[in-house]
Amino acid sequence: METQLQSIFEDVVVICAFLLTGFKANIRMFMDTPEDERTKLISCLGAFRQYWGTLPQESHEQCVQWIVRFIHSQHSPKRISFLHDCLAMAVETSLLPPRMVCVALISSDSLEWERTQLWALTFKLIRKIIGGMDYKGVRDLLKAVLDKIQTIPTTVSSAIVQQLLAAREVVEYILDRNACLLPAYFAIAEIRKMYPEGQLSHWLLGSLISDFVDSFRPTARINSICGRCSLLPVVNNSGAICNSWKLDPTTLHFPLRGMLPFDKDLFEPQTGLLRYVLEQPYSREMVCNMLGLNKQHKQRCPVLEEQLVDLVVYAMERSETEEHFDADIGGTSQLLWQHLSSQLIFFVLFQFASFPHMVLSLHQKLAGRGLIKGRDHLMWVLLQFISGSIQKNALADFLPVMKLFDLLYPEKECIPVPDINKPQSTHSFAMTCIWIHLNRKAQNDNSKLQIPIPHSLKLHHEFLQQSLRNKSLGMSDYKIALLCNAYSTNSECFTLPMGVLVETIYGNGSMRINLPGTNCMASGSVTPLPMNLLDSLTVHAKMSLIHSIATRVIKLAQAKSSITLAPALVETYSRLLVYMEIESLGIKGFISQLLPNVFKSHAWGILHTLLEMFSYRMHHIQPHYRVQLLSHLHSLAAVPQTNQNQLHLCVESTALRLITALGSSEVQPQFTRFLNDPKTVLSAESEELNRALILTLARATHVTDFFTGSDSIHGTWCKDILQTIMNFTPHNWASHTLSCFPAPLQAFFKQNNVPQESRFNLKKNVEEEYRKWKSMANENDIITHFSMQGSPPLFLCLLWKMLLETDHINQIGFRVLERIGARALVAHVRTFADFLVYEFSTSAGGQQLNKCIEILNDMVWKYNIVTLDRLILCLAMRSHEGNEAQVCYFIIQLLLLKPNDFRNRVNDFVKENAPEHWLQSDWHNKHMSYHKKYPEKLYFEGLADQVNPPMQLQPQYLPIYFGNVCLRFLPVFDIVIHRFLELLPVSKSLETLLDHLGGLYKFHDRPVTYLYNTLHYYERHLRDRTNLKRKLVHAIMSSLKDNRAPGWCLSETYLKCGMNAREDNVWIPDDTYYCKLIGRLSPGPFPTCDWRFNEFPNPAAHALHVTCVELMALAVSGKDVGNALLNVVLTSQPLVPRENITAWMNAIGLVITALPEPYWIVLHDRIVSVIGSPVLTSETEWAGYPFALLDFTACHQSYSEMNCSYVLALAHAVWHHSSIGQLSLIPKFLSETLKPVVQTEFQLLYVYHLVGPFLQRFQQERTRCMLEIGVAFYEMLQAVDQHCQHLSYMDPICDFLYHIKYMYTGDSVKEQVEKIIMTLRPAMKLRLRFITHSSLIETFLLMLSSCVCVIYSIILFPPSPAPPVDFESLHVI
Repeated sequence: METQLQSIFEDVVVICAFLLTGFKANIRMFMDTPEDERTKLISCLGAFRQYWGTLPQESHEQCVQWIVRFIHSQHSPKRISFLHDCLAMAVETSLLPPRMVCVALISSDSLEWERTQLWALTFKLIRKIIGGMDYKGVRDLLKAVLDKIQTIPTTVSSAIVQQLLAAREVVEYILDRNACLLPAYFAIAEIRKMYPEGQLSHWLLGSLISDFVDSFRPTARINSICGRCSLLPVVNNSGAICNSWKLDPTTLHFPLRGMLPFDKDLFEPQTGLLRYVLEQPYSREMVCNMLGLNKQHKQRCPVLEEQLVDLVVYAMERSETEEHFDADIGGTSQLLWQHLSSQLIFFVLFQFASFPHMVLSLHQKLAGRGLIKGRDHLMWVLLQFISGSIQKNALADFLPVMKLFDLLYPEKECIPVPDINKPQSTHSFAMTCIWIHLNRKAQNDNSKLQIPIPHSLKLHHEFLQQSLRNKSLGMSDYKIALLCNAYSTNSECFTLPMGVLVETIYGNGSMRINLPGTNCMASGSVTPLPMNLLDSLTVHAKMSLIHSIATRVIKLAQAKSSITLAPALVETYSRLLVYMEIESLGIKGFISQLLPNVFKSHAWGILHTLLEMFSYRMHHIQPHYRVQLLSHLHSLAAVPQTNQNQLHLCVESTALRLITALGSSEVQPQFTRFLNDPKTVLSAESEELNRALILTLARATHVTDFFTGSDSIHGTWCKDILQTIMNFTPHNWASHTLSCFPAPLQAFFKQNNVPQESRFNLKKNVEEEYRKWKSMANENDIITHFSMQGSPPLFLCLLWKMLLETDHINQIGFRVLERIGARALVAHVRTFADFLVYEFSTSAGGQQLNKCIEILNDMVWKYNIVTLDRLILCLAMRSHEGNEAQVCYFIIQLLLLKPNDFRNRVNDFVKENAPEHWLQSDWHNKHMSYHKKYPEKLYFEGLADQVNPPMQLQPQYLPIYFGNVCLRFLPVFDIVIHRFLELLPVSKSLETLLDHLGGLYKFHDRPVTYLYNTLHYYERHLRDRTNLKRKLVHAIMSSLKDNRAPGWCLSETYLKCGMNAREDNVWIPDDTYYCKLIGRLSPGPFPTCDWRFNEFPNPAAHALHVTCVELMALAVSGKDVGNALLNVVLTSQPLVPRENITAWMNAIGLVITALPEPYWIVLHDRIVSVIGSPVLTSETEWAGYPFALLDFTACHQSYSEMNCSYVLALAHAVWHHSSIGQLSLIPKFLSETLKPVVQTEFQLLYVYHLVGPFLQRFQQERTRCMLEIGVAFYEMLQAVDQHCQHLSYMDPICDFLYHIKYMYTGDSVKEQVEKIIMTLRPAMKLRLRFITHSSLIETFLLMLSSCVCVIYSIILFPPSPAPPVDFESLHVI
């Protein structure tokens, strides 16, 4: 091949030489026309054309490369120029593909800047033929040209610059928006790769690159959330688990899509965001989610490590500046140190942070600062990790702590021993304990790194040694804690102090105490270890203690001991489970090891105890553990041994609590884990539990707006769950309950309607069974018939009739009840509930009604046939309509209030007990006192006493440590309130219930959350029932007033004006009220507390929920409240500081998205108002640059902001915090509301700015919406194109549309978009031709490009005379 090419091109060179040398003298006379030149060039290529036709396809590239090498081997510029002309002609005549030629030219080794003439001629040729390349080839060529330009040094002779500029001309042509050789979006990507943010382009390119990059800044801003760096989440809020808060784990940058020149602050590490989240208690899961950290994969994260160090330094600074800091009692920073300890242990334990690196970094950042007031706290934090991990790691990893000691403990004299009666004394001893652990490790390793005790710590060390020699340790001070902390890695010394702790809670072996019920004895210790003492133990010591307790419980379970656990042990174990630092031995061990072991041993008493602990003593248990326990309980319910009254009641009560306590944002993530086998988290038998789950699911999907914009559950995660429930426990819902469900759930239950037995048939069946009861004589036959599996569950109805007719139940009735069993009896209670409604509905009233009420109460309190909480739950969960529903709720009210039995129990329990169990040492005594006064009878004891002759029962009760009928009733009461809210005629009855029983909410573990969920879910029902709303809020909040600090929840203004409002004088809050309320979301306004035992995990979550509760409780419509919240920043408010405006927008975004739809949908109205404002509709109203108008930050800083930029920034803040359900309304809002009114370029750009930043989230969470938005954007462009005579900002618009295509939609909307692009003006069509690669568009543009070629040839070689060209008529430029 090379020989033939050599021959061909040597002939061409000869012709070239002839043409260049021949007839030189007469050149002016015989000058060729352009047509002659073209003819000569074609004739020169004749031989090559024939040869090219014989070459196989795979040899074409090699051939072109040889030609380029041949040309570049020439030394005559004129010869090179002629050969380049030949190449150009070959391309022009379609002999050679332009892309192949350009690639060969730019890749040539001979193309060096030093050969200036070759450089210039080569780039001129590229410039000439590049127009025929496809856009991807142009992109690759641009990259290659930029690479070539980079080879030019920073200083060259000015004489050659002009020739070097040929390369710049190629780049300029490629970047020319009107030439449109490739999507400018491709060009910016290549440029940004070569010249990242902050790096200058090559000097040869001058301002060409920077101007081109600047032309993309509007597109970058369209894709940016206003003030994003100032927006902060609420940890553990539903919005916090979405993709909005993710950061790059290496750089802490936002994960920005595309190579766009975003604002500088978006390229900065978001240390403020990560630091803020790290500061929040219970934030570790969110930190892992933000940084994509997986506990299964050990990966060090230096940026996280650095922020942890900075947080420790911040804590040191706070300790130094606290006004009343006392090393012995701690200060307000104490909670921060406590939290820091937990965070450090978690992140270092999972190797996301390196302990020695952190200590060395701390030393570096604290050096020379003189911060020593918090040194004991810091050493306490470090001791937590050291004591627990020093045995498994090298000594060298911990020695850097001694450098820190030298820095923070400069004393030459001995530090005095602190007062060991104060808990903070354990912190003062922390450094000494660290030295003891290090020394012990060195001894065990026979290391030469042993460090003598520092002189300043000698007194502390001597005190510990002396205490260790004292064999009789008391619990009156913190000496035991000090010894446990110092010697937890030395088994010889550790046994004594830990033994004292263990013995204290296990109780003396011979001492016994009674527990509630009969035949139930426990070990005698009743006083648990106080929280102050547990807080004073290191994590390692706490792990030893909890391990000892768990081991003892398992041993007792295996031994099947008749003596149950000591109350002190159970309470102490409960308190230890609150520590997240010991999760593996704590709650994880509880769920995955202890419970299965106890169950395997059939130790039902201990199982009952563990379930009680979970119901009444657990706080902030992660949702996956709770759902795992729920799955265990459903499995447990099917085991024959649990078919026992007390245990079955406990299992169902615990399951009910678990279901109703699920947070709205927890339901979907947890239940989607079980989609392959939904049976495991559903009850196969209990209709009430499954109904409770459906109610929870309805509430969760409503609060999170999961179904917003959807009419069907088809294809959603909950379809299989609902279908499985209906297979297990088919049931219907009353219309007033169903009307509250989200629309897709309503549709599902209407489609899956279950035929119900008529009340008449029920009555008939009861009468038939009662006749059988009276007619059967054989006792065994009677017992067998009525207790047989599969027989109608009507026996409680029969007992009712017996009492109604004879006021007596015989022994056989008792035997039947016993034989039926606890599990089957639930179905009898369910039928009895329906029967009661029928009986009361048909009652004649008066004496007969009173008789019915009396019998019903006797069945609960006198005969102990059914517990109140189970009966009320069944009644509340039935699906009665109309009058029957009112009768059902009337029965509930009578049961709860008519006799004094339950009211007395509630009043005494509320009066004599406090909910702060973690602060109490005498709970057991109060518990026993209450049970002696109101004993729980769960085995029909009352009935056994009343039958003739009386039966002597001594049932074996399982131990009860915490529960009673009042506490069991609380989750049932939650459901009862909701049922009453759904039915308007029973509102007054609900108010009466709240008046008498509302005090129980003092013991509710989530009272504010319950209020929030209730007001949110029933917003539509409560909209016009302001008195009932106020009553509900007042009843629950006032129950807590004696146990909470002033100002803990509702604002002073609301308590004064809103809580005491009269119907004839409704209080309408002013702007100042809303400003003050939103201002409470900033840190500090609420009293500090121990968040480990609080309803909410951190201050921000508390602030958000109490603020939402107050706003929903106002006697003002949601629309008015929503508008008032927006006005906090949209109108001038003296209480809103300008410098913190984005923080206030963040707070409004958090609050308004946590409220029901009527509150936040008003934002759409504001947007429509702005879209229709003159500044966006009139071309003369705003003469400036539209992107400056929409740059909120710049406008705000220069005091030139306008309403449209404020609304834009506020909308971004709101939507950034929105759930994906709330965001899913945007496509409909765009297509139905905004599209008809968008007609100007400014309006279009405003809509793009508004929605553009959220496309990334739509792509990740709801792709369908993203595609709908993409099409809506083109439809709006089409309207603007038809309405506007002139478009000034076509390039930013097209750049944005290309960004959408290549970052989000791809070809998914190609079909719809192609039709729209075909209708646009030619200039826009030209720019968007790469979006679809449509044959129609390509044909049109081919014709257009032919016109362009004609124009250029006329310009280059004008004929004489040349006719004028009307460029405007071509619509190209």
